[in-house]
Amino acid sequence: MTTKRLERELKSIQMTPPDNCSAGIKDTDIFVWEATIMGPTDTPYFGGIFKLNISIPTDYPFKPPKVQFITKIYHPNISPQGAICLDILKDKWSPALNISNILLSICSLLDDPNPDDPLVPDIADLFKRNKERYRQNAIMYTQKFA
Repeated sequence: MTTKRLERELKSIQMTPPDNCSAGIKDTDIFVWEATIMGPTDTPYFGGIFKLNISIPTDYPFKPPKVQFITKIYHPNISPQGAICLDILKDKWSPALNISNILLSICSLLDDPNPDDPLVPDIADLFKRNKERYRQNAIMYTQKFA
């Protein structure tokens, strides 16, 4: 069942990819994908190309995939190791969600960080205190790494 669902999702994401995103199987393992997110317009990430790894558990869709940024990014909800603090990847996961939904949610997080639930408290603090400085740092990271 999991394999069939993943094959359907893969076909769907290739036929109609979500805005600014792409994803596919990394090598030959249907449970290991890689994704690309283009930095959303009007964000400090615009112009950047961000790579992510997606590890899909064998009990998917009943458990969420593990998604991790490979590209370094300056963001309060994304750790230096690439971990992402996003509710649908944890306690708000539902089998009705899919890889496309996850990628769109990550794009939305890039557009609208959540400093009240940070993985990187220092960046969240700067975001709250000095948005312009946060923006400059995020742009610098995007230019350097993405």
